[in-house]
Amino acid sequence: MRMDRYQTEPAYNHGSAEKTAVLLVNLGTPEAPTATALRSYLAEFLWDPRVVEIPRLLWWLILKGFVLNVRPKKSAAKYASIWTPEGSPLKVHTERQAKLLRGVLGDGNLVAAWAMRYGQPSIAATLDRLKSEGCTRILVLPLYPQYAASATASVMDAAGAWLRRTRNLPELRFVRSYHDRPGYIAALAASVREHWAAHGLPSSGYRLVMSFHGLPRYTLTRGDPYHCECHKTGRLLAEALNLAPEQWQLSFQSRFGRTEWLKPYTLPALEQLASSGVSRVDVICPGFASDCLETLEEIAIEGKTAYLQAGGKEFHYISCLNERDDWIAVLADLARAHLGHWLKLPAAGDPASAARARNLGATH
Repeated sequence: MRMDRYQTEPAYNHGSAEKTAVLLVNLGTPEAPTATALRSYLAEFLWDPRVVEIPRLLWWLILKGFVLNVRPKKSAAKYASIWTPEGSPLKVHTERQAKLLRGVLGDGNLVAAWAMRYGQPSIAATLDRLKSEGCTRILVLPLYPQYAASATASVMDAAGAWLRRTRNLPELRFVRSYHDRPGYIAALAASVREHWAAHGLPSSGYRLVMSFHGLPRYTLTRGDPYHCECHKTGRLLAEALNLAPEQWQLSFQSRFGRTEWLKPYTLPALEQLASSGVSRVDVICPGFASDCLETLEEIAIEGKTAYLQAGGKEFHYISCLNERDDWIAVLADLARAHLGHWLKLPAAGDPASAARARNLGATH
């Protein structure tokens, strides 16, 4: 039986206008906060060789024999604690970001879509849909400000796998990282200032903790720039907020397995701050574009508990950028910069853009 190398092409409509798409991609989420859904999600996520770089056979035995038998039930309980009536927070925020971005860009031949690297909607299925809708130019914009091979490059892998199965290829571009983009830093700083306005300005005994997702330490020694880009983001944010060196610090969360990861680890760092007499801690997660399990459960619940039980007095979690106007503006500016001559877009700062975005978001 002959197997076709390429998937079937959608019907071509002569004379139809060509479209351009911006595809936002986030990490992914299970379909439900259940052990069954988590098992399926984790099997896809943790089998990616970009995510776990140990020999395949050894990892297959560990994954199938232990991880997928133990972790899904524990993870499901954590997801249940942050699940919303609309579904996973990560999915809800990512979908809203795409709708708002479409409103800001405001071009009739532009499509703004979203996909998940793991889970649904998949990158391949979304690219299929965009192509069937007449999109001949697609910009892939991973929602990871700092580049990591296990995140950004994995998105590119998935897009590349789709390209290898496609006969009539669209033009494709990628956004690599934007860890030091002025608008991104300004949006983070504005979110912190608004938090201070609501909860009080920093005083003695204060620390702003910038918690980034962790990676195994070997990724740094093998040439991954993630560690350096996180530190640059942290330094620029501290400068934008005029923080003294003793008023802020950077840490890494979400350690998995027994190998050494990038340090300092967030939870032990929070406990150490409490025991050393730091009476108030605010935590922000600059590497996450949307609130999710790692921010809402690991930081806002587990982190708070660890800090208070260690003797801390006041703990605040500062939400991710989510659907903030200044964050959507950053995504729009990134799109404009990378779309280039593909599309004629309204100039940055167009006063009608924000209104279009808000109106579009309100109708969905």
